[in-house]
Amino acid sequence: MRIVDIIERKRNGERLSRAELEAIVLGYTRGEVPDYQVAAWLMAVCWRGMAPDEVAELTQIMAASGRQLDLSRVGRVVADKHSTGGIGDKTSMVVAPLVAACGVPVGKMSGRGLGFAGGTIDKLESIPGFRVELSAEEFLDQLQRIGVVLCGQSADLAPADGKLYALRDVTATVQSIPLIASSVMSKKLAAGAQVIVLDVKVGSGAFMREEPEARALAETMVAIGTAAGRRVAAFVTDMSQPLGRAVGHALEVREAIETLRGAGPPDFTALVTRLATEMVLLAGGEPDRESARARVEATLAAGDGVDKLRELVDAQGGEVAVVDQLERLPRASQVEVLHAPEGGWLAAIDARAIGLATVALGAGREKKGDRIDLAVGMVLHAKVGDRVEPGQPLIEIHANDRGRLEQSRALVRAAYRFSSEPTAPPALIHHVGAL
Repeated sequence: MRIVDIIERKRNGERLSRAELEAIVLGYTRGEVPDYQVAAWLMAVCWRGMAPDEVAELTQIMAASGRQLDLSRVGRVVADKHSTGGIGDKTSMVVAPLVAACGVPVGKMSGRGLGFAGGTIDKLESIPGFRVELSAEEFLDQLQRIGVVLCGQSADLAPADGKLYALRDVTATVQSIPLIASSVMSKKLAAGAQVIVLDVKVGSGAFMREEPEARALAETMVAIGTAAGRRVAAFVTDMSQPLGRAVGHALEVREAIETLRGAGPPDFTALVTRLATEMVLLAGGEPDRESARARVEATLAAGDGVDKLRELVDAQGGEVAVVDQLERLPRASQVEVLHAPEGGWLAAIDARAIGLATVALGAGREKKGDRIDLAVGMVLHAKVGDRVEPGQPLIEIHANDRGRLEQSRALVRAAYRFSSEPTAPPALIHHVGAL
């Protein structure tokens, strides 16, 4: 079949067959189809969309383009979790050990941050010695032995996605729900977990700024996973303000550990509890949601998640003492507290502005490969809906460079909006979609 005919059919809004999708995707992965033809097909997908079963087949083709992990030797149902990313989103560092401590193995491959949203792998590297690069055999061995893995994404999983994403990035074809959903889910399917829980962020600090688009993405990913025989649930959660109080790599690791100790911020604790509950439920760890939630809450209260985190850090070569001695984490040389310029209720904190301010401190990358400062970031003293008095501490800025601090300070001040009337905090969970 001719690639130009495939492009024309998609340009005309027609549904492509599995064979046609394989021809263009696998042909491109093997270097047989030129990038200009694939770019034309990607743009046609952006404009014309894809049918639900077409997206499911595209995802399965991408997942099968490289190695697919067989987790059967673990001997239990394995769970995975994915977040579309946001400001202060350190959820995986709590959910993975917490769910594993509930008896459900968690095998998760995560990415690095790019732009204003940090990546789980970068955050974990705040722990001295922590190895984020594991071979497939190491991944499987550790999952079988201690029931939890948090590592970087393997390059041999879904290589078609890597090639397609690089081309999408330079052809203005990133913003497409079918393409985003197939990109995320192809890696999840290749990683082998039978249970997948998705956290789709929505708001100023998220990739999806509007709720209808976030819901559509969540529902598309659930449909893909269900078609592939996986147990899937998706949550659309708030990212109009930072999640929790800490933003920045080492600061977020600290807050994650504090949360596992039962001393985390209320919003963050509520979210990790809800996500962990769904993972335990879908994996069959408990017969119903009420029992699953009770199991998660009891495990959190007992501190068993902290014990599992110690095992995880030890297994991946990290300095285990950090879990109990948080002062061993990287620390910034300067801490400046910004105070409320007026009294009233905190009506808004622009999550994107806080993210950009953290990048300005050196915590983010302009492009892949840039060095980042693991110590810098922010700690919020007040959240949306709180009553504040003039001069009350609003936020701490942790910096290592005076010039960067001044640039960040201006961005932070512009992120806050006050009201003379009481303001309700935003709903933490906007929507739940499940199989």
